[in-house]
Amino acid sequence: MTIIDVRKSFPYLGKGMIYFNHSSSGPLPKPALEIATKYLSDKSEGKIDDYKEFLQIMGETRKELALMINTTPDRIAFTDNTSNGINIIAQSIKWKKGDRVILNDVEFPANVYPFLNLEKDGIEIDFVKSKNGIVTSENILEAIKPQTRLISISQVQFLSGYRVDLEQIGKFCKERGIIFCADAIQGLGALRLDVEKCNVDFISCGVQKWMLGMQGLAFIYVRKELQEQMEPKYVGWTSVEGAWDLLKYNLKLKRTADCFHTGTLNTLGIYALRGTMKLFSGFGFDRIEERVLENTSHFIEGLKYIGLWPILTDCDKKFLSGIVSFNHSNASKIIKALEEKNIIASAREGVVRFSPHYYNIRGEIDIVLDELKKII
Repeated sequence: MTIIDVRKSFPYLGKGMIYFNHSSSGPLPKPALEIATKYLSDKSEGKIDDYKEFLQIMGETRKELALMINTTPDRIAFTDNTSNGINIIAQSIKWKKGDRVILNDVEFPANVYPFLNLEKDGIEIDFVKSKNGIVTSENILEAIKPQTRLISISQVQFLSGYRVDLEQIGKFCKERGIIFCADAIQGLGALRLDVEKCNVDFISCGVQKWMLGMQGLAFIYVRKELQEQMEPKYVGWTSVEGAWDLLKYNLKLKRTADCFHTGTLNTLGIYALRGTMKLFSGFGFDRIEERVLENTSHFIEGLKYIGLWPILTDCDKKFLSGIVSFNHSNASKIIKALEEKNIIASAREGVVRFSPHYYNIRGEIDIVLDELKKII
């Protein structure tokens, strides 16, 4: 599959739009639209209750997700958003009063509030202070205390686009028995994340951004050894072994990540994600990351050339992601001016943020750079 083939899957490209806002919400590609449309038609025209087909689609989708992060499908479960995925781990660990959690002060709130909610139970939260808008793996490791029980951090920081060294943190956590949790919503779909290589114990990831899925769907990864230590706060009829023995009421939880499925899932969202994952795997996860980082490097160099300094100006390539951003006092005005030219990006906390995906091309980046020169 070539990039030309891939670009045919995004109808909006034919309307003159340049969409560099995947860090907020990604467009639904044709393969996702087609399988979701077929599902809706079937529900309307005859195959109204085809649970067997759904199980097949869900199984295929989990296989693709597992391949993407180097695990097995039984370690993947679906939920509705990243926050609730984080809530699963926050509420299922057997905490002791005085246990400590390490976060940082540039995290997206989805990875903060579920842990702050534990303070009422005597859990201490340590916020690592960012330096120039960045928190490094070294900053995190320096903050570890004897009582540190869990570290949670985003694979990619949502403002700066800084890609933290998960492998370094994971190695340290494994050696000391610290639980390692990652919010992967700004990484997966654009970048690789190998849970074995990085020793990540838990991932939560909404699919509506770089994974080009629908809102209202997310997935979690939970390491088997961690799950064995967890006590889910919420269970439902699909959480248990022998779920279809409807009147036995035997609360024996499944040993796979399915125990976190409490009932009906976002069926439409999973169907759509199946289409997107086909597109991703057809092009290749490694090739996707390569193109994303090439776009990022080109964008950074272009911004420097016109006198706008990205937050990650001279960053080593291994710390780059799909996000390119810079601070500006008129961030919102810049975004509005770009929208008038049919260029979509975003402003967050005084930061102008661009996020082109792998199917975007250098020509589009150059057009944006030309427009920025006129605006600034």
